[in-house]
Parts: sequence; structure tokens; C-alpha cells
Amino acid sequence: MYGGPEVLRLADAEKPTLKDDHILVKVFANSANPADWHILRGKPFFARFTFGLFKPKDKVPGTDFSGVVEEVGANIGTFKVGDRVFGETLKGGAFAEYVCVPANVCAVMPEGTDFPEMASVPIAGLTALQALVTHGQLKAGETVLINGSSGGVGHFAVQIAKAYGAIVTAVCSSKSVDFVKSLGADQVIAYDKENIHQHNGKYDLVVDTNGNLSHKDYTRMGQRGVMVGFTTMGHMVSTLLKKSVSKFPLAQFTAEANTKDLQTLASLIRAGKISPHIEKTYSYTDIPAAISFIENMRTKGKVVMLWENAADD
Repeated sequence: MYGGPEVLRLADAEKPTLKDDHILVKVFANSANPADWHILRGKPFFARFTFGLFKPKDKVPGTDFSGVVEEVGANIGTFKVGDRVFGETLKGGAFAEYVCVPANVCAVMPEGTDFPEMASVPIAGLTALQALVTHGQLKAGETVLINGSSGGVGHFAVQIAKAYGAIVTAVCSSKSVDFVKSLGADQVIAYDKENIHQHNGKYDLVVDTNGNLSHKDYTRMGQRGVMVGFTTMGHMVSTLLKKSVSKFPLAQFTAEANTKDLQTLASLIRAGKISPHIEKTYSYTDIPAAISFIENMRTKGKVVMLWENAADD
């Protein structure tokens, strides 16, 4: 059934059957994402046409993971048994001891990284990278405003923008100002001290990971914009309707996992250009608590969940 974290139960499950073009991964760590609780609750309602109308199609939820390749299917030349990998599956199934996923949603972990660190990367890191580079077309020397800069996607976005040579203005609460400055932001606006809806700064690119900017905000502050999240269905529909009758270049997208972009993130981590911040760590037995924690939308960086064997490998 759909519902909050309280509907989750820890239970034994069948080991997934390996498919062609897939790899079977022994999971060592997961991270929690807004996607997890959206899918869990079946909200927004239109998502149920993908994930199941009356109850989730997949009994096992979970998107982000890191672990070790246990088996490889036919036609797989990019991974071998024993590889340490990270990736994500929006089809669910990652909150389990084993997950079977297409090889093209995974990448090899960089040397020197650990499972919790890399489990925190996929959805948030891919969303930040694709918002800035794929859809935002960010170039070195450009100015970018990142709204919602202290959360999972936002804290990656600040670091990635700096790695690509941008001048970053970040928006967060006053409690998170020091944290966001430590990520490399050139300027930080505390939204509880300055109304971002009246801010008159001008930027080449405006990226909204929080989802509360209006179409008017984008056009007032930016040359182009990327809408990552939304606070309510009404807000999203209103913004997209105005986008449809406007010439202002505003992109809205859902991140797509692919090995190339995951490798880009791995390279940035290996080079020390970006570093995942893990605010809180849970045991896999406390996955419902982890999801409840991020649902409050006050997380700095990421929340991860560890399996029993994660500390030993």
C-alpha cells in the first residue's frame, strides 16, 4: 500500500534473478532521496501511473546504492565480478541486500572512496550535474544562482558549478550559510533575511533545486533557468503554463542515470573537486527513520543507510 515510512517492513525477499544487460550488486550502502518518499506515498498522484495505481508495483523501494558486483549478465563488457560500483534505479529495489540493475545506470567507484560516500552521489549528483551542464549549458566565467543550496542536490550543485568555473551565488537558510560557504559559494543569500522573490541580482543561469521560484523570479533574475523541483503541484503547473507562452528559456527535467555522467561525477570526486556531505547515517534496519528525516526538508547534504557488511569491506 501507499503511505508514509510507517508502512515499510523489514522482511526476507527472493534474491533477484540476473537478466541480460544487467548486473547483480550486493548492496553495502544506500542513500535516501525525496524520490523515495514521493514513490512511497504515491505523490504526486500522476506518478502512480508509472509506479502503480493503487499500490507500488515493486515491493522493495529504494533508488541510490553502492556495493560490489556479484554476477554479470550476458553482453556485459564494462563490469566484472568484484567491481565496487555505485548507481541508481528509479524502478526501485535498492533497499535490499541485492539489487539487479541495468549496467548502464552504474559506474565503478573511484579508488579511495567508501560505500557510504558513493551511495550518496547518484540521484542528487546526477540531478545537479544535468541541471547545470546538460540543461543549463553552464560555461566557465558565467554567474549562476542556486536556490536550495544546502540540500542533497544543492550542495552538489554549488561544488559542480565551481568545478566548471562559474561564479556562484547560493540561497539557503541563515543556519546553513557557513556550510554553503564551505562548499565554495562566492556569495550566499539567507532567504530568511532577504526575500528571494524580491531579489534583483542578475545571473546568466538560475537553478532552483528547492522548487519555490515563480516564472517571474526566473525572468527577473536570469538569462535562462532550470527548474529541478517543485513545492506543490499548483506551483509546478502554474510555472510550466507560463513557460509554454513565454520565450524565456526555462528547462524542467527528471535526471536520467547513465554511466557517462556517473563517471564524470566519479572523476570530480577523485580530483577533489566535489565531496559528498553526509549529515546522518542510519542502519538498514532504520530505513523508515531515514526517510522520515529527509521528509522534513532540512537536511544538509545527504543521509545514508549502511548494511551490516559495509564497515568490513
